[in-house]
Order: sequence, then structure tokens, then C-alpha cells
Amino acid sequence: MKLENNPLQNISYDFALLIFKLSRKLMKQEKEFILSKQLMSSGTSVEANIIEANGAISKADFSANMSIAYKECLESKYWLSILKDSGDLIEEEFQNLYLKAGEICKILI
Repeated sequence: MKLENNPLQNISYDFALLIFKLSRKLMKQEKEFILSKQLMSSGTSVEANIIEANGAISKADFSANMSIAYKECLESKYWLSILKDSGDLIEEEFQNLYLKAGEICKILI
């Protein structure tokens, strides 16, 4: 869900959508199943945790959810690297997603 006044949520939404499409493509091509599911989980969890943070009931709750979003973003970068190095992800797709994940991580930290 894109929001006009929340750039972090917007970029994380775009990232989640790209991750979903990539994972679906890899599974459809019967190219890779296990790592793409791991990537789908971590990549879509980034925004989910940002949304949860926006509904936090305390500063500690907000901080915990944003911390989880950051960790999920780092995990996504890891899975993207493994997929690229294994030959299941082409360099162009890797660069686009890895740079987006890096941008999200910088905002979250």
C-alpha cells in the first residue's frame, strides 16, 4: 500500500513487489524453489515490519519492528547474493534489487 507521505514505506512496497515477482518467476521456470522462498519471506517482511512499526503502541515497539525490518533487509541481500552467485539470478536483476535493498537498509539504520 503506497502512501504519499511515507517514502520508506513506498520504496519497501516496491521492493516487496519486485521480490514477489522474481520469486514467482524463479518457481514458474522451475529454476529454484528453496532460496526463492527464503527471499520471498525476508523481502516481503521488510515492509510488513515497517507497517507494524507505524502502528506501534510505544517507542520500544516501534524500535523493535524497525530493527526487524532492517535485519530482514540484510537477509534479503544475502539471499540475492546467493541466487546471483549460483547462477539463478542474472546480474542486472541482482544489481537492481541489491541496490534497492541497500537503500532501504540505509534509511532503516
